[in-house]
Parts: sequence; C-alpha cells; structure tokens
Amino acid sequence: MSQQSEAIAVVRRNVEEVQSKGDFALFDRLFAEDYVDHTPQPGFPPTKDGTRALYGALRAAFPDFRVEIHFQFSDGDRVAIYKTYRGTQDGPFMGRQPSGKRVCFDSVDVMRVRDGQIVAHWGVGDLLGLLQQLRIVQPLTLDMPRAPETLPSEAKR
Repeated sequence: MSQQSEAIAVVRRNVEEVQSKGDFALFDRLFAEDYVDHTPQPGFPPTKDGTRALYGALRAAFPDFRVEIHFQFSDGDRVAIYKTYRGTQDGPFMGRQPSGKRVCFDSVDVMRVRDGQIVAHWGVGDLLGLLQQLRIVQPLTLDMPRAPETLPSEAKR
C-alpha cells in the first residue's frame, strides 16, 4: 500500500469508525501522542486529549451523529476531506438543553498521517450554520436592494 493510500485509509477510519460510531479505542490507536490540532474548537486544547474531548462532546450532544464523506484526496502524507455531519441534538450542547432538532453541516479538513497515525489537523467547519439550525444564533438575513428593471447602460439607448 502506498503512503497516500495508507493515509487516506487512516483518515477514512477516523471518520467512519470514530466520529460516526464512537469507537474511542480506535481513536487512541489512530491519533499519535504528539498530535496537534492547528484549528482547535473554542474551549478544547489543540492536543489528542482535546480532540478526544471534542469528539466525545459531539457524540453526547448528537448520539446519532453520522458523517458522509463526499471526497478525499492526498498530497503525500496530508489528506484533504470534504464531509457532511448529520445528527439530532438529544443531549446538552453549548450550555443548551436537548432540542430534538436534526442538524446538518459541512466541514473541510486536512489531516497529516505519519506511520499510520494522525499527527496534525487543520479544518474549517460550517459552525455558524450549525448554531443557526439550533437557534443558538439567529439566522442571518441579507437586506439586499432589488435589481433595477433595466440596467443603466440599457436605459441610455
């Protein structure tokens, strides 16, 4: 198996078995002790323990949490992944009691894999969209002016 294929398989196992199924024994094997999260979520340290706590908090708040992988690709030891998270808030989340609301939000992550373990993470998730779905943040509305019936350049003709 090539380095790139192995890296993709490790990241896929994290998504499918740890994030989607809550296999934290596998988490301990997949994440290196010197792992660093370069984009940690607020309130969670950028360490292996911090990421374990984040995954645990998400699974407690959304027990049916599932992740759909849209695509993955690698560049050497780094794997990029675009995915969608889905779940129902049946546990406390960000100080809010369970709402029973179903949520769906996207994330793009890059994980670096060394010797079969994840050693680094960078990511961007649609957390604003998640907070809006749970009504923790009010949905944004754009007050946009209507387009004119004719364009200024057409009016001069």
